[in-house]
Amino acid sequence: MDDEEITLRLTRDQAVVLSDWLYQVMFRSNDLEGIVHDRAVWSPIYAISGTLDTTLSEIFMPDYGPRLEAAKERLRADLYGEADDPTTAGQDTADAPQAHRIEGGTAGTPGESERGR
Repeated sequence: MDDEEITLRLTRDQAVVLSDWLYQVMFRSNDLEGIVHDRAVWSPIYAISGTLDTTLSEIFMPDYGPRLEAAKERLRADLYGEADDPTTAGQDTADAPQAHRIEGGTAGTPGESERGR
């Protein structure tokens, strides 16, 4: 087996938005199994999530919600040339404090956390 590491590059906006989405799927909704049926895929998902969580200071900032929404708007504008509805129906991420992220997981180990050290 080839254990050569791969480097992914994301903008800070991409990283913040992806980190939040991963958190929502993995820990808040507990729906990772419903979305990703092959558990072998969970290993890289946890690795990416853990790396983002230990890299992004934004997730612990008191103004995280507005920062997240601004990042989403910039990414939408980059993709589509204009901003669209900032939230998905039924979700209000601006009110979601990042303190809840402390209960999340780290790379390769669901349920354990590097957050809030």
